Amino acid sequence: MAKAISKSQLAAAIAEKAEIPKKKATEILEHIAELAYKHAKDTFTLPGIGKLVLRNRAARMGRNPKTGETIQIPAKRVVKFRVAKAAKEAILGAK
Repeated sequence: MAKAISKSQLAAAIAEKAEIPKKKATEILEHIAELAYKHAKDTFTLPGIGKLVLRNRAARMGRNPKTGETIQIPAKRVVKFRVAKAAKEAILGAK
């Protein structure tokens, strides 16, 4: 399995492609992350990649795997990432 790309490697690739300093590319990545955190509650979309959405997860019954005891799992809000159709097709190939 391929090794994951690091933040500095991503910034270097962006800097090279856009012909900007690596420091500026890193600042852009950090700004995008800040925007995603700030606007996730309203749905944050990265065109061509996907979107962050908040969802309410209902309360449910679960099981403690160690003891087998049935427990109540409370309702909570979770962040989910939906991959864009264009990204799926680019990575997996068109059907």
